Amino acid sequence: MQTWQLKPGRWRWMLILIGAARVVCGLALPAAGQPAERFEKEILAFEAQDRQRPPTPGGVMFLGSSSIRLWNLAQSFPELPAVNRGFGGSHIADSVRVAERIVIPHQPRLIVFYAGDNDIAAGKTADQVLADYQVLVEKIHARLPKTHIAFLAIKPCPSRWKFYDVQRQANRLVEGFSKTDRRLVFVDVVKPMLQDDGTPRPELFQPDKLHLNPTGYKLWTDILTPHLASP
Repeated sequence: MQTWQLKPGRWRWMLILIGAARVVCGLALPAAGQPAERFEKEILAFEAQDRQRPPTPGGVMFLGSSSIRLWNLAQSFPELPAVNRGFGGSHIADSVRVAERIVIPHQPRLIVFYAGDNDIAAGKTADQVLADYQVLVEKIHARLPKTHIAFLAIKPCPSRWKFYDVQRQANRLVEGFSKTDRRLVFVDVVKPMLQDDGTPRPELFQPDKLHLNPTGYKLWTDILTPHLASP
């Protein structure tokens, strides 16, 4: 019996086509070098919370990586019906992958999204950050066409200062993309986080020089608040 074999030189093209098909179909790949189930414990915990307290449509969801997870929303926005769906270390693609499970059931009127610095630190380019965010937007709007999304700019921080140029490029790309849809907004947190010499303000960060401290979150709260009103 004759068997079909793909010539070795064609395997690379096959993988490229498979990857392109996943993007077109809105399917998220795991973050580079990470297993798809790496956040399963956190996602299961979110689903358990939703079963105990069924989501109320029309609220505000904070979604993304550790800068979201560590944000005390009740303290920063005491009058806001907000839910925190941050999971530390995540990439944009991770939020795409779990959106059906932890985002769509809430039917939020607004999603405040922060991610991207983990992506760039792991080697992703600015173009890849934009492409992943575009997939996330497409996936959310396919199910929730009225939901607005606010992208918090990728923050400058001392521990990842060597990536600042790529971060700036990614922010410019996301800002340009956000201008193409009235449901999207780019929230610039970068300029207020820099000193006069253009380096990060150290008083905004925890000792790890990566995560925000209460002073940093106070700054973000003041910047974001005008964007939280119902559209």
